[in-house]
Parts: sequence; structure tokens; C-alpha cells
Amino acid sequence: MDDRTALEQALRGVAGARVQAVRAGTDGSASVVIDAEGLDDAARAALERGLIDAAAQAGVASLRVGMSASRRRRRIIAVGSGKGGVGKSTLSANLAIALHRLGRKTGLVDADIHGPSQARLFATEDQTPQAQGKVLFPVMSRFGVPMLSMAHLVRPGQPIAWRGPMAGNALGQLIDADWGAAEVIVVDLPPGTGDVQLTMLQKHKPAGAVIVSTPQDLALIDATRAIGLFEQGGVPLIGMVENMAGYLCPHCGETSDPFGHGGAEAAARDKGMPFLGRIPLALAIREGSDAGEPPAAGEGPLAEAYLAIARQVAHWLDHNG
Repeated sequence: MDDRTALEQALRGVAGARVQAVRAGTDGSASVVIDAEGLDDAARAALERGLIDAAAQAGVASLRVGMSASRRRRRIIAVGSGKGGVGKSTLSANLAIALHRLGRKTGLVDADIHGPSQARLFATEDQTPQAQGKVLFPVMSRFGVPMLSMAHLVRPGQPIAWRGPMAGNALGQLIDADWGAAEVIVVDLPPGTGDVQLTMLQKHKPAGAVIVSTPQDLALIDATRAIGLFEQGGVPLIGMVENMAGYLCPHCGETSDPFGHGGAEAAARDKGMPFLGRIPLALAIREGSDAGEPPAAGEGPLAEAYLAIARQVAHWLDHNG
């Protein structure tokens, strides 16, 4: 590892993703540019002191700190549901990939602390994120989407028996990681309206939320609770997705509706929120998910279904905030 790499890692250990540029001179001096958006004067001064101290420990004689006026913001898209088993994690994974395919610099956080599944969906279970100080560096999936999950930090099958404050702290570490150039972070929330959701609203407020539900009445009742939580937290609702909407038989080609049809679209209409589309109950989605091959990374009708939803989310991002 060369001296410049050591310096950059030391600075990122203090400032994380705020580091925009590092230059090392031949005379023992160096400079760093920091994105100071959202920092008041006291926070800027404290950050500058920390950077200078880190540079000195890395052997730099003097460090010049520049605070940029960049207005680039990293926006969080929360994907939530009122209950488990509606395909929220699968939708989150495919949405992140589809947004990436549309040219959006997108990362993914698996915020289901107690039941993480994104590492399996992306086939990254054997990867461990690097860390500098308290700052994590996401693992890079082969689909071009950086990601973090508790499954990357614990042994396979290890139970995560944490109370609310510990889960909230874990969420903070995942979201506050060094996401590099990522401009959008898709956050796969756990089901329900508990501690992790409340921590998200209070400390990492999303730019908008996508609600996932199956068409059946019981799922829609719980989805309405999730909608209410985001509304109370002042989080705009991007829209609702109806998942498992019709089973297409791979043998006869006929479609049946084991969970009903149109319930989520009707609920979205009643709530005055956009309906983003339907994802069918398809064997190929289950097989691709188990194999670490999300359908949105491929071609065909299933990939197009996810891309259609991602286009609406991207359009919303372009016209809101």
C-alpha cells in the first residue's frame, strides 16, 4: 500500500463519503476536498481538526482542507411493507439493479437486521466489507450495485438477538457507510412498523417510500399501517407495487390469481398515491432469487416489469426534491 493510499484511508476514516479528492505533494504536504453540505461552522471546524490529526498520524507534515460547496445529495428510497412474506426484499433487490441499469448510481442497504436476505439474493454471502475506523465500505455485487447487509457481518445462520437500540445502531452503520459515488440508496426495511423504521425516520429520513403488498385483503390492511407510518414521518410516498399478482403456469400458460387481483391498485387509488405496477407470482423469480440471479439483471418480461417500476421511481426522483 503506497503512502497516498494510506493517507486517503486515514482521511476517509474521519470523514467517510464526504472525502471528494485527495492530493499528496512531494514535499510532505497534502490537500483534501470535503463535501461540507449540511455542516454548521462548529461541525466543519471539528471535522477539519480531525482530518489534520489523521493526516499527521499518517506521516503528512501539513494538510490543507478545502470545504466544497457541492449540493450533491445522496437520497434514500425506503421499501416497506406492513407484514412479512410479500416479496419486499426481492422487490428491493430488483429495483436497485433496475435503477442501476437505467444509469442511476445506486446502492442497497439490507435493513432487515434480524432477517437479512440480500446477501443471498446477490450471491455475496462470502464477502466481508472492509472498514476504516468506524466507517464500513460496501461490498460490490457483480451487478454493479454496492451493498451492505448484516449477513456480511455475522456467521451464516447466526441469530441476531438484539434489542431496539442495538438494531438502530446497526442501521446507522450500514447507511452511514462510504458509498462512494452512489446517489441513490435503496433501503430494504424489515416488515412492520417497529424500531428500525422509527430510527430510519428520525435519523436517516428517506426522500421517498415504495410500499409493497400482495393483492389480498390481509396484506393490504398491514400495508395501510406502513403507509400511515411514512405519512406521520413526513416521508413522501412514491407509490405502491402489487407483488405476486397472478400466477403464470409455466406448463399450460394460463394465469390464475391465488392472492386475488387488483387489491393494491385499488388501495393506492383510495390513498391518492401512484400505483407503480404489478410483479407476477413466477417460478423464475423464486429460482433466480435462490440462485443469486435477480431477474432484473437479465432480459425478458420479468426484467421489463421491474424496469418499468424503476423508470417511475427514477422519474419521481427527477421531479421531487
